[in-house]
Amino acid sequence: MKAEDSADLRRALEELQALGILLQSDATLPSVSSLVAGEPVRGSWWSHPRANDIHEVGEGLDHHPGVIVVKLVSGKNTYVHRRLWPAIIAIGVAREPWQLRGLSSMAERLLKAVTEQGELRTDEIPWAGGPKKDSPGEGARQLERKLLVQSEEVHTETGAHAKRLETWERWANRVGVDENEMTPEQGRKALEDVVAGLNERFRGKGRLPWQ
Repeated sequence: MKAEDSADLRRALEELQALGILLQSDATLPSVSSLVAGEPVRGSWWSHPRANDIHEVGEGLDHHPGVIVVKLVSGKNTYVHRRLWPAIIAIGVAREPWQLRGLSSMAERLLKAVTEQGELRTDEIPWAGGPKKDSPGEGARQLERKLLVQSEEVHTETGAHAKRLETWERWANRVGVDENEMTPEQGRKALEDVVAGLNERFRGKGRLPWQ
């Protein structure tokens, strides 16, 4: 059965529409893994008997035109409904002090390059090797956690994995998001309200990147 035809995916989309966000996996807050498994999944969801189903639903959400996945709540992959995209974009383009503080030299290099080019792939960045913390992949993860870029995983011609990074302005134009008039403060407040509500309702401890 195709992912787009599955009852699990339909339920995930209904939950996402109702809540605004849905984590990939979390033992307390609403997540794809717990929704598909029918119970909280602690530890790696890959070890769960329904891991393949969880993966398929995640893939379905990844490719849905009304969903984007970002490192939003507690540094985890978080599916975000289209109605909250203006908040994400407003924060992403702001480049406030909390976003730029503590970036590695590689992350700064990637941010400069993607700003100039609009998009890039991490496997196209020259790197002489060294500690993993200085790699293009780790630099990309830093930018993701700070919401500085939109990113997606791609398979390269060699079969390896890489990240495609894109400025929020370019991404918004590509997917047809209307001009955004929300301020960063309004964006943060909108997401804080959503996460605070979920934390209270489900007794969670989700945190946003600036908190």
